[in-house]
Amino acid sequence: MRILWRPFGFGFSRRHLKVESCGITESESSIPLAWVSLIQKPNRTPDIFSLDQRKRFSTMPEIETNRRDSELFSPPSDVRGMTKLDRAAFKKTVTIPVLKVRKEIVNKLMRSLKKAALQRPGIKRVIEDPEDEESRLIMLDPYKIFTSDSFEKEELSILKQLNVSPQISKYNLELTYENFKSEEILRAVLPEGQDVTSGFSRVGHIAHLNLRDHQLPYKHLIGQVTIDKNPGITSAVNKINNIDNTYRNFQMEVLSGEENMMTKVRENNYTYEFDFSKVYWNPRLSTEHSRITELLKPGDVLFDVFAGVGPFAIPAAKKNCTVFANDLNPESHKWLLHNCKLNKVDQKVKVFNLDGKDFLQGPVREELMQQLGLLSKERKHSVHIVMNLPAKAVEFLCAFKSLLDGQPCSSELLPIVHCYSFSKDANPAKDVQQQAGTVLGVSLEACSSVHLVRNVAPNKEMLCITFQIPAAVLYKNQTENQETHDDPPLKRQRTDRDF
Repeated sequence: MRILWRPFGFGFSRRHLKVESCGITESESSIPLAWVSLIQKPNRTPDIFSLDQRKRFSTMPEIETNRRDSELFSPPSDVRGMTKLDRAAFKKTVTIPVLKVRKEIVNKLMRSLKKAALQRPGIKRVIEDPEDEESRLIMLDPYKIFTSDSFEKEELSILKQLNVSPQISKYNLELTYENFKSEEILRAVLPEGQDVTSGFSRVGHIAHLNLRDHQLPYKHLIGQVTIDKNPGITSAVNKINNIDNTYRNFQMEVLSGEENMMTKVRENNYTYEFDFSKVYWNPRLSTEHSRITELLKPGDVLFDVFAGVGPFAIPAAKKNCTVFANDLNPESHKWLLHNCKLNKVDQKVKVFNLDGKDFLQGPVREELMQQLGLLSKERKHSVHIVMNLPAKAVEFLCAFKSLLDGQPCSSELLPIVHCYSFSKDANPAKDVQQQAGTVLGVSLEACSSVHLVRNVAPNKEMLCITFQIPAAVLYKNQTENQETHDDPPLKRQRTDRDF
């Protein structure tokens, strides 16, 4: 960042801001560049032309402040339409007011000039004076400070006490690519008026973007800007198809950076390693992973039907639960085993590589027959079944129908299911309850709870429905009388237990 400066004294007064329509009169020709862009758009800024009324700015909405800031600190207009990143094209010179002070009083003075000082990330507010090594220059807000009259009374008083002249000088500050935020760069490059996506999901060193159609011509530039502006990100990828329902992964294109998809992430104090191109991982589910873990108590049993690389199974095992974890994807199965060892819970997790239905009707059924068939009243631990495959998990609920033989266990010991689903319905909670109830053949509206996990897309929600499997569904040869008998305790259980 190269800085040039020169003093302009007290010649800059209110008369220079005379405005006629949207043009600049001859008397305004000496106005510094930083102020010119503001004057050219009087209809966008309310009554800001009186230099001695700076207090008006402090009451303006934050959105107006951001708008004014973007006018001055936006990249050059000629980068519009750029598809191959040219960092040198982002050079721009702006005029900034500065105050010259003795270097030994800078720290004391800055505490009193917080409102007047320039507030711009990445730009130093105090710089060396190129003409006087014993002095420093304090950068001031160009939208608040125009002349010495722009300082508030308290600020002028401090300046007087410290024997600092309130004379304002101007700086020609050269901004470069490094001084602009990623959103500012993308907003300047993409067609005007179109949405700018600067957000992404971070998976270790990988930035996972989901670009819209109008952004695709700029995809490589967007990827490089994302890497440049986010320390630790060395690869940017874009999803190019929907998640495959079989293995829950998707095809991706490397937009910029390295092609290495082997990554390591930390979530809720646990470490996971995997090949992001071959398994499913969503950092936006961190809170949901934690929520389910908090429902579990030491000694509980957890069946994770679609376990992925272990974000439910491993925290549960660390909580001294007995865990059975399954995933059909061979890559997920491999990394699930790896992560169990990595987090030192491999002795507490039994891992399977089966279809979800086969897992439920095989290992889960066998374990439930033992857990529920030999129960005594002294047993207090619960059985939880997590089914995190939102696109299809509800369909797998049919595997619970007549799954077990023998006499039903007491209602309070029936397994608790946490099943995930998507909904585009106006009433998503009711919709998910009806989806699950239809598959099971019973109504769940009075005996289930629904948790909103996150908004996936406009008018599309991800939800988790939690319920105990009715004995009439879980056990074979149950009569209608048994079903009627079992329903009331089920309703009471929902009231007593915090799902």
